[in-house]
Amino acid sequence: MVKGQRERKGEFPRIITCPNEMVALSMADGYARLTSRPQCVLIHVDVGTQGLGAAVHNASTGRAPVLIFAGLSPYTLTGATGSRTEYIHWIQDVPDQKQIIAQYCRYVGEIKTGRNVKEMVRRALGFAMSDPKGPVYLVGAREVMEEEVTPYELVPEHWLPIEPAALPPQGVSLIAKTLVSASSPLIITGYSGRNHATVPELLALTTTIPGLRVLDTAGSDVCFPSTHRAWLGLRYGIHDAIPAADVILVVDCDVPWVDTYCHPNKTARVFHMDVDPLKQQMPVFYLAAERRYRADCYTALKQMNEFLASDPECQHELAKEIFKQRWDALGESHSAKIAHLDTLALPPTTPGAPITPAYLASLLRTTCPSDTIFAVEAVTNTLYMHDHLRNSLPGTWLNCGGGGLGWSGGASLGIKLAAGSERFVCVVVGDGTFLFSVPGSVWWVARHYGLGVLVVVLNNGGWHAPRRSAMLVHPDGLSSSASLAELNLGFGPACPDYGGLARAGAGGGEDPWVWTGKAKGWEGARAMVEEGVEVVKRGRGGLLEVVLGE
Repeated sequence: MVKGQRERKGEFPRIITCPNEMVALSMADGYARLTSRPQCVLIHVDVGTQGLGAAVHNASTGRAPVLIFAGLSPYTLTGATGSRTEYIHWIQDVPDQKQIIAQYCRYVGEIKTGRNVKEMVRRALGFAMSDPKGPVYLVGAREVMEEEVTPYELVPEHWLPIEPAALPPQGVSLIAKTLVSASSPLIITGYSGRNHATVPELLALTTTIPGLRVLDTAGSDVCFPSTHRAWLGLRYGIHDAIPAADVILVVDCDVPWVDTYCHPNKTARVFHMDVDPLKQQMPVFYLAAERRYRADCYTALKQMNEFLASDPECQHELAKEIFKQRWDALGESHSAKIAHLDTLALPPTTPGAPITPAYLASLLRTTCPSDTIFAVEAVTNTLYMHDHLRNSLPGTWLNCGGGGLGWSGGASLGIKLAAGSERFVCVVVGDGTFLFSVPGSVWWVARHYGLGVLVVVLNNGGWHAPRRSAMLVHPDGLSSSASLAELNLGFGPACPDYGGLARAGAGGGEDPWVWTGKAKGWEGARAMVEEGVEVVKRGRGGLLEVVLGE
């Protein structure tokens, strides 16, 4: 590392020190998601691998290309350069270190000689960057790392990832014509916006076929602009448009609907198009679809747009008056939806009333710069954030896509590092999730590398998600009437000092690098948000705790 930095200045990878593996991988994850460029995390043997924790789950389910490298305990007691020299070398020697996270990785491998180390790394990166993208894991013992080899070069162009797959011609024609002939067509997506170029292709398709609407069921990326009349927003597999649709195209989506509560009409025609239509890492997944295609959604949507623009039969059909009527109806429906959301976002009328999530999100939308990148890990308040932040620019909304809480702390720093000092980054995170993010480590990294972001902590008194999960199974059970305290999910009466945690991690002092504030009632919320935004614009970190009430 030292040799590379000294001899290859400007060419050697930048090293970021993260005093926690969860933070390190989350940071690499955030950077990789925003840029689609793979990042590398270096960790310490088996214990460092275990320290990755939920971050490796998030990188896997969220399709983030990350290379993880860990050492192995030396395999010789003596006699080799790199043989065991410390007590811990026995304690950290485990039967199969790779198996700790193998089920979450696209590829795992061991570097057994320096003679093919470049090929091994390139092979791993090929897996990480080929769809479905995700983490890869390499290990190597100290004896191998100490091996002297003759320098050699590879041709990088010979190690590119797999090229995106296209739809077969008959698939393009079938899906396009079926969407045109439908009376209530619907697209359900989840990850299509990861490739920012896909958003305008999806936009073009919905404009070409008036009446076609788009529902997001993952909330990982900006897949479709909220300003378009075909926008239905984000809902986790439950929406009235699903049973009402007569044709559904599922595009890059893991959970298009939750069958227990919502599913398509039995007569609906369903097509499934995904880079991983079989969901090979999910033991239980099935989707009743007329056709399923392993295809890159950008490539496939571009194919469909080109087909519709050149096919006389589709052009004749789309010129009919019914499509103008559908276009107008969508406009009226979209305007009504936005008006309803704006009503929900009005400030409370009662003096001292708690701030509502909708009002807070509207404040952030109107106060933060228009191109702000939001890293959202709001859990039970995520839908409010999506409805009222209403992001339209590709790459301005990122969510972890997995269930490993604490992603947003490190991820926001990776996003900021990738976006640059001039781009504003705002984190919206639940109070319980904030604690999972290892805030001491996060804020040390932020201060050390000057990565100023605004973190908005939603303080609703504890974890609400477990009670909601219980009530989905037992709506009238004891959980429905129990308090958070009874369920052992509440933080009160002495909630953590979230601002204090940030200040401590950032070094504290009489003039702390991180600005902190706390908004308890709606009257002062706007001023607090505006102050926090201005501080972060000047290059410092900011944390605003917002008390929502239980």
